Amino acid sequence: MRMVGRLLALAVITVLAGGGVWMPASARVAMQRRAPAYPAPTPTTAYRWPIDGAPVVVRRFTPPPEPWLPGHRGVDLAAPSGATVRAAGEGVVFFAGVIAGRGVLSIEHAGGLRTTYEPIEVAVPTGTRVDGGAVLGTLAAGHPGCPTGACLHWGLRRGEVYLDPLGLIGPGRVRLLPLHPAQEGG
Repeated sequence: MRMVGRLLALAVITVLAGGGVWMPASARVAMQRRAPAYPAPTPTTAYRWPIDGAPVVVRRFTPPPEPWLPGHRGVDLAAPSGATVRAAGEGVVFFAGVIAGRGVLSIEHAGGLRTTYEPIEVAVPTGTRVDGGAVLGTLAAGHPGCPTGACLHWGLRRGEVYLDPLGLIGPGRVRLLPLHPAQEGG
């Protein structure tokens, strides 16, 4: 069973990175029973980076195996404190305010998508219609777990399901992960 769990973890990581993976039928069945569905958003040119340029992703999307377990439900983008935070795409500001002492803003987009941005000094109120690239505010320092001076935590949901926001930008760099021989012994 430990081998199936390892194959399941490798398959989920590989699929989330944009690749495919072969696995035994027993592992596929176990994966279908255990893993929640995380459908990828449809990338379009209607979306852009929420920080100018091509920001460095310092922490990737790591969905939990179950919705109630810990995970990283977005990506962290390194940027200097005070950097302009922009709408990733056209939509309506669904929430703009402070949660747990941090500025948070979320935008409802077409197709049931919602992007979130934190920590920011919010510059637009709830209910504002924004175009992609519109200024939402400025990046504040202090995101927990950020290895640099400041990071924008950028999230994406469709309904209650968290998705990888990098899927809005287009396919990312695909990396194949090796199975270490020590893991094969199960």
